[in-house]
Amino acid sequence: MALFIGIDSGTQSTKAVVLDLEARRVIADARAPHALIEGLPVGHMEQHPSDWTAALDQVITDVVARLGPAAGDVVGIGISGQQHGFVPLDAGGQVIRPAKLWCDTSTVEECGLITRRLGGPKAALRRTGNLILPGFTAPKILWMKRHEPANFRRLRHVLLPHDYLNFHLTGRYHMEYGDASGTALLDVRRRTWCGEALHSIDRKLGDWLPALSPSDQACGVLRADLAARYGLPAGVTVSAGGGDNMMGAIGTGNVTPGVVTASFGTSGTIYARAGKPIIDPQGEIAAFCSSDGGWLPLLCTMNVTAVTEQARTLFGFDHDGMARAAASVPAGSEGLLLLPYLAGERTPNVPAGSGVLLGLTARTFAAAHVARASLEGVTLGMNYGLRRLAQLGVRPREIRVTGGGAKSAVWRQLMADIFGVPVVAMVEDESAALGAALQAAWTVGRTAGRRTKLADLTREVVSVNESSRCVPDRDRARHYLKLQALQDRLSGTLREVFREHRALVGG
Repeated sequence: MALFIGIDSGTQSTKAVVLDLEARRVIADARAPHALIEGLPVGHMEQHPSDWTAALDQVITDVVARLGPAAGDVVGIGISGQQHGFVPLDAGGQVIRPAKLWCDTSTVEECGLITRRLGGPKAALRRTGNLILPGFTAPKILWMKRHEPANFRRLRHVLLPHDYLNFHLTGRYHMEYGDASGTALLDVRRRTWCGEALHSIDRKLGDWLPALSPSDQACGVLRADLAARYGLPAGVTVSAGGGDNMMGAIGTGNVTPGVVTASFGTSGTIYARAGKPIIDPQGEIAAFCSSDGGWLPLLCTMNVTAVTEQARTLFGFDHDGMARAAASVPAGSEGLLLLPYLAGERTPNVPAGSGVLLGLTARTFAAAHVARASLEGVTLGMNYGLRRLAQLGVRPREIRVTGGGAKSAVWRQLMADIFGVPVVAMVEDESAALGAALQAAWTVGRTAGRRTKLADLTREVVSVNESSRCVPDRDRARHYLKLQALQDRLSGTLREVFREHRALVGG
């Protein structure tokens, strides 16, 4: 028997699953929470990397305990981590300051500086394949140089969140193409660091980044002291791992062209595997590399369950109550439309944005209407990017959905109506953790000299839950097309207002 542990370290918690490859199923799982640092200025989102390692240690210990004697059959570990976070380390590998996260929008000025140094937005796209946006890692590094020069003078290693967890497990500095493509420092066409992008921040930055490795090459071997502490055998392989979207792609079988995945978590992402780089000339779709040797054009919105959970909590609903309330209101929420930019927005690029409710009346100023409008607002926000993907040639026949939103039948139907194609959930919803376990199995097989193909592994293990499938209602889909146009227009109209408002409140 060969067992593989897959880890997904997200914004709110760390999850672990154990994949029995022979049985083709998950046989154990665990979860441990961690939190954002509170009390930071508007736009600043940070976490202590020590919280991630503590949660990682906890979930591995928990699943090993559940395995009992079978823990001796664990041969590989794979790590999925939230993308774009900046983990700065000194020469001794110690964390210099808390990690700035994907949802941190404090780096707007730094984005402008890097873009100008590269020669403008078109030059940035030409050199890296991506625009320089606040969510990416590059401006976070320049932010530290400009705002915390003493900390920057100590900087000797730059890692991403999942790379830091790999460093914790193996003691090695390592980075693979998939997660590296989310730094805005990589030339995604050639899978090499972009010298101009590095030099736009600091001439020494290239010395502080790990060498890049293909995604099927192992990061290393689990440290002997950790293996003993966890109760695992010596010699466990730690795979390259990747960003949560790259691992989510693997965990939903999105490793060949034709599959489209949507993740409805704290943030929202929609992505598809491609055999060549797909560069958006407008820069709205991220041109990422996958963690399986291909590319992963991706849209990301920063406001999904972070918004719906606030609405649910505000009105005291449990999850079933939230769904019942939303279902009691007709499509379009009788004119109530939410622009859901509670944390600014990345797609479209509105870092100074804030939430707006349009259409409040005596009838719609009610809990059920706000509940439905929150579900509709965040899904319309994701559909903005899905339509852009379609313009670039990625046209889904169905969408595989994961994350908290995928668990709600009401929300899945709403997704199908807004997206205009069937949506279906997965049998194993922890897709990023499952993807990390599958990547570890792929790596172990190839390291052993076997011609293991990742697509074969996903075909054997990954499956959709047909009972969850929702197809679009034609009339509601037509109504949502009109609502989409209105939300898009509202977003464009208010961008100058957002900037003035952010300046007024001191953000």
